[in-house]
Amino acid sequence: MNLPYLLAAILVAAFLGAPPARAAGDHDHGDAAPAAGQALPRFTAESEAFELVGVLSGQQITLYLDRFADNSPVRDAQIELDIGGTTFQAEPHGDGEYEVLLPEAPKPGVLPVTATVTAGNEADLLAAELDIHEEAHADEAEHTHSLKEYASWAAAGFAALALLGWAGRRMLGARSVRAGGAA
Repeated sequence: MNLPYLLAAILVAAFLGAPPARAAGDHDHGDAAPAAGQALPRFTAESEAFELVGVLSGQQITLYLDRFADNSPVRDAQIELDIGGTTFQAEPHGDGEYEVLLPEAPKPGVLPVTATVTAGNEADLLAAELDIHEEAHADEAEHTHSLKEYASWAAAGFAALALLGWAGRRMLGARSVRAGGAA
């Protein structure tokens, strides 16, 4: 067999035969929180004066109110939130941050949200939609591969190696016929 074909076959065998990488069970990242997770439902609404972002976590909606022009937080505003026909008064909880506590967590679906914002001499009406999805099941989020899947991958790898070997022999055979020619 020609050296380049032999090297190609060894390289393919190494890639196909290598076991998948797995983290050790005792690996620890310390107290750091996981980097990714499911995003909380949220809505955004803006006007020429204000930008409002609402984040739903269970029964609590945290509102972030900023000036649209410079993104500075709006302090001491009055925010009245209408969610699906029910009106709630937001309570200030920080610099440009407000909270609304709902009697119960909203059910999945799309809810219309209207916010009446009054800050000093400015008043504005902002509209948005809160789109709440059902949470995915935890067993769908973490998929493990079965022995049957690994066996099919190994079979496909061996088939690819056999095909490479067959193609290499055909090419070598064709080359020797051309090189030998008629005597």
